[in-house]
This record gives sequence, C-alpha cells and structure tokens, in this order.
Amino acid sequence: MATAAGRSTTEQATTADLEADIEQLKADIQKLTEQLAKTGQHGYGAARRAAADGVEQLRAQGEAAFESMRGSAEDIEAQLIAKVREKPVTSLAIAAGVGFLFALLSRR
Repeated sequence: MATAAGRSTTEQATTADLEADIEQLKADIQKLTEQLAKTGQHGYGAARRAAADGVEQLRAQGEAAFESMRGSAEDIEAQLIAKVREKPVTSLAIAAGVGFLFALLSRR
C-alpha cells in the first residue's frame, strides 16, 4: 500500500505540474496574440503610409508630365502662329485641303 500512496502523490505532483504548464502556455498564447495584434496594426499603418506616399508620388509625376505636355503644346502653337503669319496664303491653302479631306472622310 505504501507504493499506492507514493504513486498517488507523484500523480498529484505531475498533475499539478501539468496544470501549471497549461496555465503558463495560456499566458504565453495570450501574450503572443497581443503581440501579433500590435504587429498587425503596425503593419497596416506602414502599408497605409506607403500607399499614401506612392499616391502622392504618382500625383506629382502626373502633374510634371502634364506641365511638360502643356509646355510642348504651347511651343507648337507658337510655331504654328509664326508660320501662319509668315506665309498666310500657304497656310490658308493647307487648311482648306485638310478641311476638304475631312469632308470626304466624313461622307463615307
């Protein structure tokens, strides 16, 4: 019977150790869950900031391209005006020819 009492005490100690280990695991899992939540929030914030920075950069590039095209269009317009002033009869004939071609194409 002494061995049965010894086993019972050992089993109780083992059970208590297991229960303590389970409680420790629960606490560790809770800490990990909290850390993952914080990391997820941080990652979301970082991704949002990166997306906002990307949008801002694309907007700036778009504005620069628009300004460049606008400048080119103004240059072409100035050249066209200079050519028309230099040779008005030739310019009128070219405009009439282009109009005639558009009229032919629009009839079809």
